[in-house]
Amino acid sequence: MKFFDEARIEVIAGDGGNGAATFRREKYIPMGGPDGGDGGKGGDVYAVADRNLNTLIDFRYKRTFLAERGENGRGADCYGKGGDDIELRMPVGTIISLQETGEVIADLDHDGKRVLIAKGGRGGLGNLHFKTSTNRAPRKKTMGQEGERKSLNLELKVLADVGLLGMPNAGKSTFIRAVSSAKPKVADYPFTTLAPNLGVVRTSENRSFVIADIPGLIEGAADGAGLGHQFLRHLQRTHILLHIVDIAPFDPEADPVRDARAIVEELRKYDEELVNKRRWLVLNKLDLIPDEEERQARVAAFLEAYGPVDRHFQVSAISRTGCQEVVFAIQDILDEEKAAAQAAADAAAALAAESRPEGSAEDLDAGDDYDDEYEDDEDDENSNP
Repeated sequence: MKFFDEARIEVIAGDGGNGAATFRREKYIPMGGPDGGDGGKGGDVYAVADRNLNTLIDFRYKRTFLAERGENGRGADCYGKGGDDIELRMPVGTIISLQETGEVIADLDHDGKRVLIAKGGRGGLGNLHFKTSTNRAPRKKTMGQEGERKSLNLELKVLADVGLLGMPNAGKSTFIRAVSSAKPKVADYPFTTLAPNLGVVRTSENRSFVIADIPGLIEGAADGAGLGHQFLRHLQRTHILLHIVDIAPFDPEADPVRDARAIVEELRKYDEELVNKRRWLVLNKLDLIPDEEERQARVAAFLEAYGPVDRHFQVSAISRTGCQEVVFAIQDILDEEKAAAQAAADAAAALAAESRPEGSAEDLDAGDDYDDEYEDDEDDENSNP
């Protein structure tokens, strides 16, 4: 199935039904009075995140989605039926924005999240609402309101903990095959990866993380060379970037240091935040340098020419040598971040609880409002004969 991570759609919520202007007509009941019911509410349009979907292909060919209209009101105090809502199921990580302004109206960042994106119109009022002591036979009614109509952009940013980055044929797909059960295409020519691949890396029974492999970048991608920047959005939500570098290229004119710096520059052109993310270097294809001394000399020369790095690893993805060290280092960092986030959330919850003790003024005010409303209802009932 072809991968689609962008789409444009139009959603139209249902119109509200019209109110009715009718009068009761029964034998032995002259001048029965107005009995026109209200129109039904129009159907809403919701977006729902579904973890079983991984592409926006469902919105490739069908681009207009219309919710059901509410029924009109009828006589004998019959209200119209409300229109059925519709749900648009989208992959987790989809961002929904308005085409006209670019304003983001929904971010489906976890499975099952349900967001209202177009609200149905209210139903019109029937003439029974306009009866007064001086106008006992009103012929007034109101029409139903139109439902919201929106033109939307859908943009998918896959949710992964780790993103793989590098030149074409650097060994990204081989690496993800080595550490997970994902089976992306691997071949001896560039751009074998044409769509993002996700793999789950399991380090123990209860510990795992998701790794994303995107198509390779080349110098000039910002100007449209290669596959351009169209897939870099999938790295924006990752916690760690693994920069895969081919330390032993077949082309004698290739310069690993220059290529690695070119990738970083392309990241900077796309999004400055990507450059500031935690980024580790993974020096790959060491199996192509059989001599140990030459291997260490080449690694040392690369690191000296490239400059300081946060952390680097030496691996051979094809033989899986050194891959487990990378995997466990990633898992430790992710566990630390998760523990820190949980501690911050617990501290915020405790602070909120301390700042609003039980029996606070807000609770008392809410109770007073409820008592006042209840007393008003009793007064109304007692005033009716």
